[in-house]
Amino acid sequence: MNRIGVLTSGEDAPGMNAAIRAVVRSGLYYDIEMVGVKYGFQGLLNESIERLDAVSVGSILQRGGTVLQSYITGEISTEDGQNKAIENLKKLEIDALVVVGGKEALSVTQSLASRGFPCIGIPATIDNDIPGVEETIGFDTALNTVIDYIDRIRDTASSHEKTSIIEVAGKDTGNLALYSGIAGGAESIVIPEKKEDVESILDQVKSGNGAERRYSIIIVAEGSVAGIDLNAKLKEEAGIESRVTVLGHTQRGGSPTARDRVLASRLGAYAVDLLINDEVGKLVGMKNNQPVYYDLDEVFSQEFRIDEAMYQLSGRLSL
Repeated sequence: MNRIGVLTSGEDAPGMNAAIRAVVRSGLYYDIEMVGVKYGFQGLLNESIERLDAVSVGSILQRGGTVLQSYITGEISTEDGQNKAIENLKKLEIDALVVVGGKEALSVTQSLASRGFPCIGIPATIDNDIPGVEETIGFDTALNTVIDYIDRIRDTASSHEKTSIIEVAGKDTGNLALYSGIAGGAESIVIPEKKEDVESILDQVKSGNGAERRYSIIIVAEGSVAGIDLNAKLKEEAGIESRVTVLGHTQRGGSPTARDRVLASRLGAYAVDLLINDEVGKLVGMKNNQPVYYDLDEVFSQEFRIDEAMYQLSGRLSL
């Protein structure tokens, strides 16, 4: 193996740069030429690559976002787009590709691998929603960012005795809402997997759960119910005035936590180790604090499920 490419695709996540650094420096350790593909899979279709060395990735560990940039394109999901991508990889003499990204990016990685091109996927998404993977790069940083906002909002909510609704990321899954809600002491958590619980949560907020509660913190994942809609329901059905904060892209930015930097570094290095040993078509992750790999085909044959025990815990602690 003489040349390995690395790219980031989809929504950015803190720690992507740490993963890029680890992939590049691990490849250089094995005397392999390393190249970065700019602008995700679109850059692969456009043949936008640059040679990477130890110096070019020397000051990126602490930076959020991705120095390779990311671009979401529909073309790569088509048969023609994937055939063109593989043709370009061979034309550019890239022997293997490491893809850092979320569910959509890793799904494309699976498709390229199934077509015979050597690929390794590294999970990086603040949603932490990859089947079988305990923790994705970026989740811990986003979680701490959300908790910081919750703590700040709770200060002003208690001062004015007003209920606050905080809308966090989570289009299809509520992991970020669930974990941040528990860590931030939220009285109610609304996630896409439990949309049917919205009415019971409304009843809980309206009744104050039998306690002399002066205010509530409600965490909602964006894919469950819009914060502004929940606010309107509370006002209409219970006369409760609440404040809505939509965190949006503030959850994605910022310097990655030490946990995410270490996770990204370990997974990036392990991805190169797998390629060196001809293990391809894999997704890397951690289990029992050790790097492990999963077949990409196996990963995407599963459905991601929320941790039911965590959800039950959130209900118990909201009393």
